[in-house]
Amino acid sequence: MNRIFVCSIAIFVVYIGWKVNDFMVKPPLPEVEDKWWGPGTPRKVDNPIRNFTIQIPDEVLEDLKYRLDHHRSFTPPLEGIQHQYGFNTNLLKKIVDFWRMKYNWREREKYLNKYPQFKVNVDGLDVHFIHVKPDKVPEGVKVLPLLLVHGWPGSVREFYDILPKLTTPREGYDFVFEVVAPHIPGYGFSQAAVRPGLGPEHIGHMFKKLMEKIGHKKFYMQAGDFGHIILQHLAIWFPDSVLGFHSNFCVVMTPTSYIKHLVSAISPSFPWYVRPDHYDRVFPIKEKIGSRLRETGYLHIQATRPDTLGVGINDSPVGLAAYILEKFIVGTNNTFLEREDGGLEEYYTYTDLIDNLMIYWVTGSATTSFRLYAETFNKEYFASPFRRHPVQIPVACARFEKDFYAADGLLGEVYANLVHLSDHFGGHFAALQFPEVLANDVFVAIQKIRQKNILK
Repeated sequence: MNRIFVCSIAIFVVYIGWKVNDFMVKPPLPEVEDKWWGPGTPRKVDNPIRNFTIQIPDEVLEDLKYRLDHHRSFTPPLEGIQHQYGFNTNLLKKIVDFWRMKYNWREREKYLNKYPQFKVNVDGLDVHFIHVKPDKVPEGVKVLPLLLVHGWPGSVREFYDILPKLTTPREGYDFVFEVVAPHIPGYGFSQAAVRPGLGPEHIGHMFKKLMEKIGHKKFYMQAGDFGHIILQHLAIWFPDSVLGFHSNFCVVMTPTSYIKHLVSAISPSFPWYVRPDHYDRVFPIKEKIGSRLRETGYLHIQATRPDTLGVGINDSPVGLAAYILEKFIVGTNNTFLEREDGGLEEYYTYTDLIDNLMIYWVTGSATTSFRLYAETFNKEYFASPFRRHPVQIPVACARFEKDFYAADGLLGEVYANLVHLSDHFGGHFAALQFPEVLANDVFVAIQKIRQKNILK
């Protein structure tokens, strides 16, 4: 039996070594083809940038009110259980009642229209974006273009508190930002693709074209969650367009990183790649892997059957609330699953959270937002040469304690030109939870990146 076990381990190690060696070979990146994602056949379109204002018809709001007022009775939670089995229906009732009786869309619509918004056609799809420029720029202060991209289950609503912090000049900095914040195609007010294949590399290409249409051939970038994945593709495929990339979601998923985790699980003395004060972010491996598996069930279903899931979520505002708000609990602090209130009001208001839900509801974009997972986590993506190429442009990583963690000794495998690394308290939705902290980090990081670019 011992001989069989040793042979099995040897075969496994040889296989992993072969896969790592195969992964280390970097095939040339193919060109990202121009594709038409809209209805009909490719054609030239009259393509000015158009002003856009959110104006939802009364009948959409009346339908929503009817659905909120006439949902089926909730199944009571199990005794002693808060959110461990999913969103607690006692809390859900409280939130739905707030939505029905206190939330005023017409007032919130005015708030959501506070920043200049536009649409422009890119590759057959109307892309919605917010575009905020600084009001008063002191002499000697340079205005830098910043592409700011959300993820799932977020929207541009996450950025409403951070936008003024990025676009207001600061003492001690000779630059300020002009921010372009688009909705990902299929999210919010951006049109969805009508055919399969619109994954992160093509969306990154679309956002490059968007910035060029606005007038920026070179720009800085900031993102978390799926926005990070999209902008990482953009940085790898179009490095000449990107001056620097700040991310609050610097993840590392390479074969060598998995091997390091595996070896460290066998030999606790091995984890040289983790700072001693961060051991609890990585170990015990078994516990961390178990937690990751528990909290990524949504990813599997969205990557395999997005349309099936979408039928239910897109038909029920109550279902939409339960599904998305559970992710806000987990993403903010997964220990909040054990709290009756889910910890939601510790950092957000119900109005903040329902604003985001409303963007999904009034646009009917739940299903199309799920599809991005199916267009990403598939065999074509995992076979893509993109995954074998590190990001070469200057990168800054802001790690938030309750979010996914990549150890210092792993980051270099993906981010070859890491200029700035910082650690903060907070969770996955940094722009919404701690806009001041994230904005400060962006300024500090971009200053370092600019200095490095000058020295080059």
